[in-house]
Amino acid sequence: MPHPPSLYLTILTFPLIIVIQKMKPYLATLLLICLVLTSSFFELTMAGSAFCDSKCGERCAKASVKDRCLKYCGICCEKCKCVPSGTYGNKHECPCYRDMKNSKGKPKCP
Repeated sequence: MPHPPSLYLTILTFPLIIVIQKMKPYLATLLLICLVLTSSFFELTMAGSAFCDSKCGERCAKASVKDRCLKYCGICCEKCKCVPSGTYGNKHECPCYRDMKNSKGKPKCP
């Protein structure tokens, strides 16, 4: 079972507290601000994009293996920043999405 993000933050910050006590106040403040910003950045990148989630939800609405469709559509959308309309076809609307291939040379994006 994975640990909650707050536990990681606690594990990472405990040694920093000792180091920070010996630093100049402005440097310690800067370090804490950087730590908070990077933790926020990781949460945002892991959350995925609302644009891709909604577009892939539409694209994969009729897929027989919906979780796989959503996974690969999400990967393609994040890279290409577009998803063709409809549940099938229309790949001419997004050439990057159309041209992505898997390791076997077959289309990667649903």
